[in-house]
Amino acid sequence: MKQYIVDAFTNQPFSGNPAAVCVMDSWPSEESMMKLAMENNLSETAFIVKEPERYRLRWFTPGTEVELCGHATLASSFVILTFYEPDSDVVQFNTMSGPLTVRRNGSLYEMDFPTYELKEIPVTDAMEQAFGIRPIKAVLGLDLVCVFETEEQVRNLTPDQELQRAILPIDDPASVSFLFYTLRIPRILAWVIFFVGNFQ
Repeated sequence: MKQYIVDAFTNQPFSGNPAAVCVMDSWPSEESMMKLAMENNLSETAFIVKEPERYRLRWFTPGTEVELCGHATLASSFVILTFYEPDSDVVQFNTMSGPLTVRRNGSLYEMDFPTYELKEIPVTDAMEQAFGIRPIKAVLGLDLVCVFETEEQVRNLTPDQELQRAILPIDDPASVSFLFYTLRIPRILAWVIFFVGNFQ
């Protein structure tokens, strides 16, 4: 196994969004991958094994395996196209979210990611209790997206993680990210808070 630490979304060292990328000949146990992800203590550790036609890619947080991670996919593409297939400009991954393709265009990388159906769900009293303030809208897909009136509300959120897990109408609430947005500023996104996995 070789492990790389890659800072995604930057051209400066020690900045951007870091991910660990582990390239292996065969799969270790899930317990070993989880322990390594915990030891790395980064938001994601990517694990890659070459298959006959593509690479198999899996992502682990320090708490759980996740279905999709953008910056760790970008980091994985950089590692494969720089150190393993430097003459290629395209890499394809098989993942839990389906096939992902990344193309290198000069010094830039283009990622083709799947889309997910988003379903608006009712805003509940339980959401208000979990977040400390009532959202004006809630949408559930791969993530639970909650929309609030103002940027100040989003920045001042103090969510209760245990109550958050209880509000999700799914079997595995530990696998879902919570994203908080406001629609009242030009760039739309005011703040993003991820609670992925069980970090107890």
